[in-house]
Amino acid sequence: MSTKTKPDQAQTTKIQEFKSKVEEGPDLGDFIAGVVPREDNTDYEGKLKLEKGDKRLRLPPWLKTEIPMGKNFSQLKKDLRGLKLSTVCEEARCPNIGECWGGEKGTATATIMLMGDTCTRGCRFCSVKTARAPPPLDMDEPKNTAVAVAQWGLDYVVLTSVDRDDLPDAGAAHIAETIRQLKLEKPSLLVECLSPDFAGNESCVEAVASSGLDVFAHNIETVERLTPFVRDPRAKYRQTLAVLAHSKKVSPGLVTKTSIMLGLGEKDEEVRTTMEELRNVGVDCLTLGQYMQPTKRHLKVQEYVTPAKFAMWEQVGKELGFLYTASGPLVRSSYKAGEFFIKNIVINKKQQE
Repeated sequence: MSTKTKPDQAQTTKIQEFKSKVEEGPDLGDFIAGVVPREDNTDYEGKLKLEKGDKRLRLPPWLKTEIPMGKNFSQLKKDLRGLKLSTVCEEARCPNIGECWGGEKGTATATIMLMGDTCTRGCRFCSVKTARAPPPLDMDEPKNTAVAVAQWGLDYVVLTSVDRDDLPDAGAAHIAETIRQLKLEKPSLLVECLSPDFAGNESCVEAVASSGLDVFAHNIETVERLTPFVRDPRAKYRQTLAVLAHSKKVSPGLVTKTSIMLGLGEKDEEVRTTMEELRNVGVDCLTLGQYMQPTKRHLKVQEYVTPAKFAMWEQVGKELGFLYTASGPLVRSSYKAGEFFIKNIVINKKQQE
């Protein structure tokens, strides 16, 4: 006679049903389709490209989205304030903040911004505050960050930082120590770091790449021709490629990742060339998203790229051999659906070693 009670049997059945749904569940394209439907939007008659004399383009329908605030949103915000941590989600005004912060426990995502909320660089697409001499580093931040992440119960965390060209090592030691503290606090935690370029200093890149992190990310942002107009003069296209290549050289098992914004005036052949050059330096993961003008002081949107075109770039990414390509108007470099897939890539790489 079975010793299982009816409630136990019902629970087992529910678990089996859940496992079945996961196995037959959505792929990456379905997640991106959740951000914006994969359709041609051929019925939209508004202008998609900025022409001479235009003040700015009207927002197309596929970029008009409600910002859902899940039950974890307020708690996550409260935790961050209590520990005096900043997030790029807020500082860069990410359109996915409600979705990422509102996830259930274990899937909620916040990209922690280290070294304060003030950057020494002034990229023309970014709304983060700038100053030549930001406040000094908070030496308790590495430990505080580790404690906060452990409290949330996450299994994947993304770190990023402002640029700190005012510091001798541009903050490399601070970032590396944060990663070590996270791994000490929770060894099973997977850590992604969206790293600065450290002005191309290879020893600084090595410090972060060899700190125990799982994913080294550094964004190329745009095509080579537009880089001088879009990024701070100290952020160079070839320098970004060199940083990504060196991180892989230092730690071959690292997953490397980067991101491209579209809608700044780039040409299709330039985007493809950039993607090819990224693959040539061993980049594993790529995200492509629509550039959105954060304030009137920043660069205007030159074009609203259609969902169909983003779908095309995703296919190109697959053909070029990226392990993961997320391409959609509202996709951002640290979007939570992407982290789900990158987590699986990291785990598979660890199993192969």
